[in-house]
Amino acid sequence: MHPLLKTAGLAGLLAVLPASASEMIPPETAVRHVGKDGLVCGLVERGRYAEGSEGQPTFLHMGGAFPRHTFSARIPGSARGSFDFAPESLQGKTICVSGRIARDASRAEIEVRSPSAIKLATIK
Repeated sequence: MHPLLKTAGLAGLLAVLPASASEMIPPETAVRHVGKDGLVCGLVERGRYAEGSEGQPTFLHMGGAFPRHTFSARIPGSARGSFDFAPESLQGKTICVSGRIARDASRAEIEVRSPSAIKLATIK
């Protein structure tokens, strides 16, 4: 078993994605790619399940410490049930998130509706 999966405790749920610098978008520059599909890779600085908020979203904040982060992967509460683990448990892990990059205030965001849009990453 890959050591990253073993440490994450998510073996079989998430694949390890080797991300080369040419194909990944750092969270700090994701806002430059709004309106495009992309692969945003970085460290999850904070994972938070906003159970008391409208739509009960889960946020995976990247590109700096909350609230000064530059990117969020937002998992709507309606999609949370498709995950076999608590998505906020990815805090402290390096991941890649794929999907359409949108703007949320001054930050970039990808709405994640499927676990297949998130991969554990080994950044080279």
